[in-house]
Amino acid sequence: MASTMHISGLASGMDIDKMVSDLMKAERMPLDKLYQKKQILEWQRDDYRSMNTLLQDLDNYIFNNLTLQSSMLKKTVTSSNDSVVSATASASAANVATNIQVQQIATSAVWISDATTKVDKNNFNVEKDYTLTFNVTNGDGSSKQATITIKQGTTLDGVISQLNSDPNLGISAFYDEQTGRVSIMKKDTGEKASIVLEDQDTADFFAQKLGFIGATAGEELTGKIPGTGTDAVFTINGLSTSRSSNTFTINGVTYTLKSPGSATVTTSTDTDAMFNAIKGFVDKYNETIDKINAKLKEERYRDYPPLTDEQKQAMTDKQIELWEEKAKSGLLRGDSILSSGLNKMRMDLYTKVEGSNITSGFSQLAEIGITTSSNYLDGGKLIIDETKLREKIQENPDAVYRLFNNDSTNYSEKGIARRLRDTIKDTIGKIEQKAGKTIWTNQQFAIGRDLNDINDQIKRFEDHLKEVEDRYWRQFTAMEEAIQRANQQSMYLMNAFGGGMQG
Repeated sequence: MASTMHISGLASGMDIDKMVSDLMKAERMPLDKLYQKKQILEWQRDDYRSMNTLLQDLDNYIFNNLTLQSSMLKKTVTSSNDSVVSATASASAANVATNIQVQQIATSAVWISDATTKVDKNNFNVEKDYTLTFNVTNGDGSSKQATITIKQGTTLDGVISQLNSDPNLGISAFYDEQTGRVSIMKKDTGEKASIVLEDQDTADFFAQKLGFIGATAGEELTGKIPGTGTDAVFTINGLSTSRSSNTFTINGVTYTLKSPGSATVTTSTDTDAMFNAIKGFVDKYNETIDKINAKLKEERYRDYPPLTDEQKQAMTDKQIELWEEKAKSGLLRGDSILSSGLNKMRMDLYTKVEGSNITSGFSQLAEIGITTSSNYLDGGKLIIDETKLREKIQENPDAVYRLFNNDSTNYSEKGIARRLRDTIKDTIGKIEQKAGKTIWTNQQFAIGRDLNDINDQIKRFEDHLKEVEDRYWRQFTAMEEAIQRANQQSMYLMNAFGGGMQG
């Protein structure tokens, strides 16, 4: 539609701009209502999403602290003689005392160059390219090939660096300027560890450049001075055995042997870790339901609709803030999704956990010292009897763990933490269907589809207002033109009449 030419009220003497503006204010009122409705939906959508953030945070806490054995069933390990053996334990390790008598610790194979043939660093010379090839056997008997290319002109430091950095060779080499000798130590321990020099080039390089006199192709670089490595030899609870490494794992306990001697290693559940995980859950749960309950009970101030841009212009920032605080209030008041989610979580917490592997006295939260606040205003907050909880954890930590984590498809046999995570997931899903999430398009959730509808209505109404405004201007322009013509005719008659009198 072509834009209507606006004519000011020169002929009529009226302020046409103001009259059209005033008329359009009245016409715009339904559009303002649409914008207010849109704003309320956007605020409500954001409120729902903030509730989902709370629920997701609670779910993350439950997963990381209540469901993982490594968090709930941490182990404390003590050694009666830490200079002989130390240990750590996984969550699956049994609570036992283990006696270890160390006869011999594992050592690494070490090879040292000949004492009579000093390596002169200043006159070190690699006159050609060498390809060094090795067959490497580790202390556990596994073997692999290693190939290193030493370029012509490489310095002694460069050679040592190349030997140390090859992961397949697995050695620690150094050159001692004081003695002019090279020491090579296998990084892993055990009597099977060896390095075989595969060809003549390799043997010649070690014999002529690094001082390992007698190095021979196809033979081990071993036992010259001081000899091969050794396995760790020890007795564990009366059973004599050996390992290629001083660090090894038996039944979830990782031992590190340090020196010959005797020690008792005791493994027990870290009751403080379990107590802190459960107490942290209670605090997080209470915080979450407190915030959700506050939203459900929030007062709705219907006399405080969202402000229009024009209204904001007439207010201070502080006035706008106070107004919008009331306008945003109560948008989730009495919400059925959140209410049913909270009710379901309360049922999850207090329905008895049944099943053959649930220990008597450990089938309900109340039995381990966790109850609901008797004050109804608390909205179902949990209260901990810390003394009782500690006692129950010390009595049977595994039973406490199963109370929270018993795995079953049957609701009555499912652990409390697993029930809660199911309910939280279900509630989050329902809220997402209602309010979506940031990566979703409006078409994917209910409020978004409502927003799309309102945006369509707004566009249609703005087109309508443009037509109305153009119509007003056409009408006033026609009126001005008519008055102008009447004035011109009147002037003409007056002039004609006046001219006749003069005649």
